[in-house]
Amino acid sequence: MLVLVAPGQGAQTPGFLTPWLELPGAADRIAGWSDAIGLDLAHYGTKADADEIRDTAVAQPLLVAAGLLSAAALDASPGVLAGHSVGEITAAALAGVIDDDAALRLVRTRGLGMAEAASVTETGMAALLGGDPEVTVPHLEKLGLTPANVNGAGQIVAAGTAAQIAELTENKPEGVRRVVPLKVAGAFHTHHMAPAVEKLRAAAAGLTVADPKVTYVSNADGKTVATGDEVISRLVGQVANPVRWDLCMETFAELGVTAIVEAAPGGTLVGLAKRALPGVQTLALKTPDDLDAARALISEHAGA
Repeated sequence: MLVLVAPGQGAQTPGFLTPWLELPGAADRIAGWSDAIGLDLAHYGTKADADEIRDTAVAQPLLVAAGLLSAAALDASPGVLAGHSVGEITAAALAGVIDDDAALRLVRTRGLGMAEAASVTETGMAALLGGDPEVTVPHLEKLGLTPANVNGAGQIVAAGTAAQIAELTENKPEGVRRVVPLKVAGAFHTHHMAPAVEKLRAAAAGLTVADPKVTYVSNADGKTVATGDEVISRLVGQVANPVRWDLCMETFAELGVTAIVEAAPGGTLVGLAKRALPGVQTLALKTPDDLDAARALISEHAGA
């Protein structure tokens, strides 16, 4: 059993889209999506610097576009699909819940809405290194912070106001070695994103939706979701609620997943899987040079 996963915000690096645009038809697809959403994806994916692509309104469409391009080049049918945060939109398109063009329009609305919500109050996020989640989570809640990403393998990302993040650095949970503030625009996956939820809900209302063609695992609780309407409902609510990637990986184990391939720009999620799912083979699509190895892995595991 093989799962294809799509990364979330923070996975992008300057120039990462460049080699993917050399594939047949890729530049035309990117140009079409760029026109549809009013954002020059080719420029941002090849020439922009780290600060430019850190912008939420840019990073999110760029990640979904890259994920869809790399998955199309892979041309394989996984048994399970999942995405981390914005990667859930990539996974929804790959599962056939929405088409690729709709996915880009939806993620453009998501990115703009979250960027706007983040501008209202000075907020941020911080990664906690070390510690026990059973100790860390109550401590965060006591400080008014949200465990916005519970990623498994001991990794938790806290989110809240700038003042709350500052207090956390001075008052770490027992067992946490370091608190590392992240270079992100706001407190994603918290109540601070509520205005973005309403914008996304309005955009989602006009979508043509189908039920997923393969097993789709949701960030909300790690459960599989059988209907397209439920997938979209969860995508909308996810913006202001924590990502439970730890529960997604538990579900992978329960489903008997034996291999994981991460769509471009891969690396983050397979890194978590290596620590949380020992024995499961992993491969990240960093460039098209990784496609042959990924196809071989899929051939070995997809029919298990």
